[in-house]
Amino acid sequence: MNKFAFVIHPLDCSDVARKFNFTKYMPDALVERALKLLPPIKISSITGIQSPSAKAEGFFVSCLLTARQMMSLPRLFVLNKIIQAVRLAEKMGAQVVGLGAFTKVVGDAGITIAKHVNIPVTTGNSYTVATALAGAKKAATLMGHNLKKARVTVVGATGSIGSVCALSLAKDVNNLTLVGRNEAKLHILADRILYETGLAAEVTCNVKAALRKSDLVVTVTSAMDTIIEPEDLKPGAVVCDVARPRDVSRRVVEERDDVLVIEGGIVEVPGDVNFNFNFGFPPKTAYACMAETMILALEGRLESYTLGRDLTLKQVEEMYRLGQKHGFKLAGFRSFEKPITEEEINLIKQRAIIKVS
Repeated sequence: MNKFAFVIHPLDCSDVARKFNFTKYMPDALVERALKLLPPIKISSITGIQSPSAKAEGFFVSCLLTARQMMSLPRLFVLNKIIQAVRLAEKMGAQVVGLGAFTKVVGDAGITIAKHVNIPVTTGNSYTVATALAGAKKAATLMGHNLKKARVTVVGATGSIGSVCALSLAKDVNNLTLVGRNEAKLHILADRILYETGLAAEVTCNVKAALRKSDLVVTVTSAMDTIIEPEDLKPGAVVCDVARPRDVSRRVVEERDDVLVIEGGIVEVPGDVNFNFNFGFPPKTAYACMAETMILALEGRLESYTLGRDLTLKQVEEMYRLGQKHGFKLAGFRSFEKPITEEEINLIKQRAIIKVS
C-alpha cells in the first residue's frame, strides 16, 4: 500500500482555529507572527481510501503560513517553509506529495520544491481542471444553457489552469472570451486556440465587461481578494470558482438568487476515507488537487505528475481516466461550503427566467 502526503496551510487566521481552537481569541497579527516562527507540523492521518484495485493512506502536513503571508513574505523564505513541510512528509514515509492552495502558486508551481526533495511532487492541477470543467458544463446544462450557444468566459485565462480550461472549453463552445491582466499573453493563447480548435476567442482585460454578458464563467485567478461581485453577473449566469482564495464574493450568493455559483474541483473519495481533520467539507469529499495525489498513490505512479505552468490537455484527460478507474467522481455541487441540490438549481433557473421576462 502506497503512502502520500498533502501540504496544506491556513488561508487566513480563522483557519488556524480549525486545529488550534485557542487562537480564535488572539489578534490576527499575533497569530501570524507565531506562524512565521513555527516549523511544519503533521495535521492528521488520512485512512480508508479503497479503490476497486488498490488501497492508499496518507496524511496532511502544514507549513503554517496564511495566504497573505505566502504572497507578501520573501519568496525564498516561503519556498523554504514549503520544502521543510515536504521533507517532513518524506521522513514520515510519504512516497508522493501534493501541494495545496498557495503552496503550488508561490514561485514556479512546484518545480523548485521538487528539486530540493527526494520524493515526487504534484500540484494536482490536472485533476482540478478535469473535474472543474465536468462540473461547470453539467451545471450550465442544468441551468438551461446550450454550450454551443452560450457565452463562455475564462477569467485568469493565461494561468496554468486557466489556459488549459480555455483550450478544453474551446472544443465544446462557439463563443469564448479570455480574460486576464496581460493582453499580449491573452492574444498568444487566443492564437493557439484558433490553431488547435478553429475557434476565434475574444480577449479582454476588462473583467467586469466580460462578466456582464457571460452565461458560463470559469474563474481561476490567484487574486488575494474577490474580483466578482453581485452587480457583475447577468440573470441565469453560472460561475465555477476554482480559485482559492475564492474569486467570487460571498455577497453574490447573498444578494443574487438568480445566479448559480459552484466550487470547482470537488470529488468523492472511494472507500471509507477518514481525513481526521475538518477542512470544511462533508465526509469522504476532497478537493480534486488532493485527489490527484491519492490517485497517483493508488495507481503506483510515484512521479511528479503535474509541475510548473505548462499543464497539458493530455495530462488532464489521463488523470480524469485514472480517477474514474479508481472510483473517484464529482461530489455533487457546493456553493460557499454548502451543498446545493439539483432542485435548488432549478429554482435559481426559474428565478432567472422570471427576472429577464
